[in-house]
Amino acid sequence: MKQNLKKKMLKESLLVIVLLIMSAILLMFFPDKIKPVVSTAQNYFLEMALVLPAVMILMGLFAVFVPDKTVTYYLGKASGIKGMLIAVFLGTLPTGPLYIAFPMVSMWLKKGASISNMIVFLSAWACIKIPQEIVELQFLGFKFMLLRLSLTIVFVMIMGVVIERIIKLSEAKVKL
Repeated sequence: MKQNLKKKMLKESLLVIVLLIMSAILLMFFPDKIKPVVSTAQNYFLEMALVLPAVMILMGLFAVFVPDKTVTYYLGKASGIKGMLIAVFLGTLPTGPLYIAFPMVSMWLKKGASISNMIVFLSAWACIKIPQEIVELQFLGFKFMLLRLSLTIVFVMIMGVVIERIIKLSEAKVKL
């Protein structure tokens, strides 16, 4: 177990190092981009430093106070369409960057949520927001908003099921 964790950490560290080297090489060829790149990196780091601690605290509280059975019941493999609709609803509520959702999804998966429901949650977070729907309604009309929203929900659910099946197939092949 520790050996696998060490290998995973080494691979992830290697990826970060390779990306940093590639970025440095690209910036050597485009020195005029150094200032915007550094500025953007600083802004993202500051945003994450301010937001992630609060998210981690909330996740810790959730992990302690919400039983695994509750997550499994509402978002687990047996939750079906009901679980997907709950995942869509939960994904439309928060505002903020998508990277906040990844630690939440990781925790929910550990508590028994299905992969398909977590894909639905992430996709809803990325492309369905209540303020966005209001703007769509104002500028593009009710028909457009309703059609886009309906199609998004349907295809997000299909995508969740397909991705879960692909992951299960690939895990089965690895075990063989």
